[in-house]
Amino acid sequence: MTAILDHLAIGTAALGGGWELFGGVLGGTWAYGDDSPGFWWGQLKFAAGPKIELLTPTGGPDAAFLERFLAARGAGPHHFNFLVTDIEDTLARIKAFGIEPVGVSLADPAWREAFLHPRDAHGIVIQVAQEDGTPAPPPPRELPEPGPPARFDLIEHHVGDLDSAVRLFSEVLDAQVEAAGAGTAELIWPGGKRIRLVREDGLPLGGALHHIRFSRAAGAFSARDRERAAPLASRLGVTVELAPGALVS
Repeated sequence: MTAILDHLAIGTAALGGGWELFGGVLGGTWAYGDDSPGFWWGQLKFAAGPKIELLTPTGGPDAAFLERFLAARGAGPHHFNFLVTDIEDTLARIKAFGIEPVGVSLADPAWREAFLHPRDAHGIVIQVAQEDGTPAPPPPRELPEPGPPARFDLIEHHVGDLDSAVRLFSEVLDAQVEAAGAGTAELIWPGGKRIRLVREDGLPLGGALHHIRFSRAAGAFSARDRERAAPLASRLGVTVELAPGALVS
């Protein structure tokens, strides 16, 4: 069994800001997406790193999970997704780690999934999924022309229990752990996919996503890029670092 960090999902009631930030400013290009019961999702890929997924509710009882999330927190990071080659083995490893998965759905051979609740996953939902094929609808008409290519080169996530978080990501989700400074750990997956864990006390549910970082594949971000990114990131409830430079949120 192997697991790899595939994407960070962001919940939002309005997709336009996400398309403009991650596509128009950060150069993301359409990967795929589709309607699912109660919500619509679409993913953008970058020159390196994981994808960004945007989720928005479409109504009905199946939208309740996302509507509750938006009502409680507003737009913001919703989950990390890991694609796995053997979900039964993954579920066994999760249970052996002492976590009971929720939302286990294995009936559809094209997409089999399960989730870790944020209280068990250091403050964020973790989705593990095994897929067989990907949907191929055309990109949404609202998606702007992409800006210059960028690398999605870091997710920084703060946790109260650093040792436990490192064990979860390395023992269950196949991260390679790289040496880092005191109170931090770098987790690496193939393709430039990286999470930095930083110890911080007092966080709700024991953790929270701190910021995400992008760098230009060639050249640097302009002052105009930073001006455009700041209000869009704020609308999406995320803090973005355009490297090198300050955080915008």
